[in-house]
Amino acid sequence: MNTKINLEVIEQPIEKELKEFSGYFKSAMKSHVAIVDLIARYIVKQKGKKIRPVLVFLSAKATGGITERSFRAATLVEILHTATLIHDDVVDDADTRRGLASINAVWKNKVAVLMGDFLLSRGLLVALTHDDFYFLKTTSYAVKRMSEGELLQIQKSRSMDLEEKTYLQIIGDKTASLLSTCCEIGAHSSGADTTLVHAMREYGENIGMAFQIRDDVLDYIGRKSITGKPTGLDIKEKKLSLPLIHAIQQSQKNEGKRIVRLIKNGASTKEIQSVIDFVQTHGGIEYAMQCARQFGKHAREALASLPPSDAKKSLDAFIDFVIERKK
Repeated sequence: MNTKINLEVIEQPIEKELKEFSGYFKSAMKSHVAIVDLIARYIVKQKGKKIRPVLVFLSAKATGGITERSFRAATLVEILHTATLIHDDVVDDADTRRGLASINAVWKNKVAVLMGDFLLSRGLLVALTHDDFYFLKTTSYAVKRMSEGELLQIQKSRSMDLEEKTYLQIIGDKTASLLSTCCEIGAHSSGADTTLVHAMREYGENIGMAFQIRDDVLDYIGRKSITGKPTGLDIKEKKLSLPLIHAIQQSQKNEGKRIVRLIKNGASTKEIQSVIDFVQTHGGIEYAMQCARQFGKHAREALASLPPSDAKKSLDAFIDFVIERKK
């Protein structure tokens, strides 16, 4: 499956709005302080897939139509997402982001943290300036969930005792919360009724779960040239994800303990390969993909109440994109 072409096809119904969005996003990050403006321009160079604005616009178009509020909703989520990425890079001591040196690598941690704070406040002001209190409430709740998910993951990776139920809670908070918010505020911006707004929130939550599970699977089956990150990065960072959790549950107790011990002690390249083999042997990949497809099915069910449209078709196609993507 050619990921790039498929994403372009998905974006077709909102092509015009996505082009316009670029200007909104740039102007929302402008500052009269030279260093802030310099970093903001640098951020714009880091071209990502813009999945969150895509979901906002498709959700708006599929439930009533794109309005001026839809552009503010898309700007708000993309700015908040960018802020969390900058903070993540500081926490992870990351050197690169989307093929360019990270903010912390160029300007050091203190400036990166403060830039993240600036963006968080800019995002909130985008909503407050136009009295978009619904957006503010929904996104604030998502940021709260994201922070809780990150902290719970750190706690669990230290103790290395993660169960499937807790893993699903973590990815729901860390990843699904913001994608759910994109779809919810996108639908709300179109003036859709409560039923459709709720349906889009459900769609986004399930898409987010499938997205993260697929991401975790790619760490075990991907190659660096495809995923942009080395296979086994989660193992190096001592993260227990669904493929590994399931494999441990399916294995002999002693074998599972041995694998956990390897990861806990900082697995070497050779040991990482043995962890990957262990996961594949005990059906971890198949089980995780089965779960991802189940979340995809729930996302499709949530779309059932939407009227037929090209935007709805794109939202449906996005489910397959998420589950089958190679990076």
